[in-house]
Amino acid sequence: MEQALAPAIEAPTIAPSGLRPNILSPMETLAQSISTIAPTTSPTMTIPLVFALAGNGTWLAYLFATCAMLLMALCISRFARYTSCSGSLYTYATSSLPPTISGIAGWALLLAYIATGASVTGGFINYTNIFMLSIFGKPAPTALLALLCVGISTVIAYRDVQVSARLMLWIEAVSVALITIVLAILLWRNGLHIDRAQLHLQAVTTSGVRLGVVLAIFSFVGFESATTLGAEARNPLRTIPRAVIQSAIFCGLFFILCAYLETLGMATAHQNLGTSTAPMHVLSNLAGVRLFGPFIDFGALVSMFACTLACITAAARVLMRMAHNGVVHRSLGIAHKKNATPGSAVLLTGLLTAVLVTALALRGVTGFNIYGWMGSLAVYGFLTTYGLAAIALPIYLKRNHNLTPGTLLLAVAGTLAMLLALAGTLYPIPDSPYNWLPYVYLAYILCGIAWHAISTRNRYTSPAAS
Repeated sequence: MEQALAPAIEAPTIAPSGLRPNILSPMETLAQSISTIAPTTSPTMTIPLVFALAGNGTWLAYLFATCAMLLMALCISRFARYTSCSGSLYTYATSSLPPTISGIAGWALLLAYIATGASVTGGFINYTNIFMLSIFGKPAPTALLALLCVGISTVIAYRDVQVSARLMLWIEAVSVALITIVLAILLWRNGLHIDRAQLHLQAVTTSGVRLGVVLAIFSFVGFESATTLGAEARNPLRTIPRAVIQSAIFCGLFFILCAYLETLGMATAHQNLGTSTAPMHVLSNLAGVRLFGPFIDFGALVSMFACTLACITAAARVLMRMAHNGVVHRSLGIAHKKNATPGSAVLLTGLLTAVLVTALALRGVTGFNIYGWMGSLAVYGFLTTYGLAAIALPIYLKRNHNLTPGTLLLAVAGTLAMLLALAGTLYPIPDSPYNWLPYVYLAYILCGIAWHAISTRNRYTSPAAS
């Protein structure tokens, strides 16, 4: 019945984007979401951060995060079945919400992708220096590594989106395969048994799991980024919803398994997972495949690069849609004539990412801390955008006479899940500098609202408008 009604729903009018249509296959579209999630980064960097809060409840934190993200994946996929363009969740918000509120969605999503790009660049710095220390005995300048990672990612994203998607797909496939092999060998060597400490949530606190869920959500952020390829994917109304749901399910199961086995393995090795900067290296040694350790670390390094590339790719397309809507300068909405990519938007998002991470690196912030700080900032942007998309869904479907009680319930559940996750970032009050991040984010959003108000007033008072 829903399929019969789908053609009757009119998608928002989209201005010609100049992007190359029907260029990305279903696998390449899925690669965008998978690479923005960067599943390799969670076992190597995010799971230790979650364990520091949730301890033996790390697997439970990831289970809750998976459920919350699956709710959002279902909401987003409902939107993606009826409309596709380069603006992702920002366009979904503009189709139903007032201009000021939808503008917040655009600014929040733009910050989320740029901050995530800066975060994983910090991860790139961390793992590059692990190699530098093991080979040369000294680390490389962090600012130089940041410029190298972001610079190459920007060039690739500027040149060809198809090359970007294919490269990201293979990078993540190899990295995830290496981690899976190590965990499988570890499980085989130590025998299949239940870890009672994890099953009984030994020494686990409710507040620890709640804070762990928020960090675990960062493992998933970007799963919706396939929606930014609506103008370039083949059969987007079918492939994009599938990519969104498949990426959330696949990565959720992978993260839960990794959280459980890493906690078990590090306890067996008598090491603290919460303080480890290269846990898969330790687990490779424990599994008796010492040679795999450097390969896993290299896979993590390359995965961080792939995620930086994916974030710049997605952020540029959001910025392009904002330009089409008159929120930012119209030159950012013009596609490169030869490459058919949002060239100006790619260069600007790459520049902003580079400035953000390089500024922190020059102040002496380590790659590991850049990953944690910027990742936490990005979560605010994603939670805001996810929540607004969930609110916009029933409004959009009601206007098109296709709202069902099930969809309404789904939207309400998704909105509540995002509100609870947002509350978890605010209370209990985290340690510095994480306690300052909500204020930084709020100031950014207020600036975005002010910019929207000024640009709107200028459009209506300009001579052309009259």
